[in-house]
Amino acid sequence: MHISPDGWADTANQSWHSPNADVRTEPPSLVVIHNISLPPNEFGGEGVAQLFTNTLNPAEHPYYAEIAHLRVSAHFFIRRTGELVQFVATEARAWHAGVSCWRGRERCNEVSLGIELEGCDTLPFTAGQYATLGELVAALKTRYPELQEMAGHEHIAPGRKTDPGACFDWPQAEALCGLPVWRGEGG
Repeated sequence: MHISPDGWADTANQSWHSPNADVRTEPPSLVVIHNISLPPNEFGGEGVAQLFTNTLNPAEHPYYAEIAHLRVSAHFFIRRTGELVQFVATEARAWHAGVSCWRGRERCNEVSLGIELEGCDTLPFTAGQYATLGELVAALKTRYPELQEMAGHEHIAPGRKTDPGACFDWPQAEALCGLPVWRGEGG
C-alpha cells in the first residue's frame, strides 16, 4: 500500500468522499482508532458511508433520526472483511475526534489521522481488520515519519467515548502497526 503525496491510499475504495473535512495546518503525529457500526451492532451496510457523506436518511432507522444531523468523518474505515475505504485525504483534517486531548494538546483532529473499524465495544474485531490496519499504518508511517503514537478515541476523550472498546486487541495492534499506544495521562 502507498499513500500518495495528496493523501490517498492506492488500495482503498475511494468511491465516497466526505465534505466533513478542512485544511490541516501541521503534519499528523497521532493515529486515533475508533469503532462504528450503523445501525448499531449491524455490519455490512452503507450507513457509515452515508453518515460521513451527509446522506444518511433519518427515516431509514430510528437511530439514524438521532444522528443524521451530525457532520463527522474519518480518514479511513476498515470493514469486517478487511476492505479499506477512504473518505478524507490524509493531507486534510477529518472531523473524527471531537472534544479531545492528547499529551496536553486539545482538538486532536489537527494532529491526528482517524481510522474507524467496523465494529462495536462488545464484539472482537476480525483478523482481516487487524491485517489491514497494520498495512495501512505502515504506509502512513512511510508517508508521515512524524507519526509517534496511536490511541483509542476512549483515550483522547475519556468519559465521553468508549471506542474502540475492551474487545480491541491493543497488544496485537501495537505489534502490527509498530507504534506505541498512548492510553492517556497516567495510563
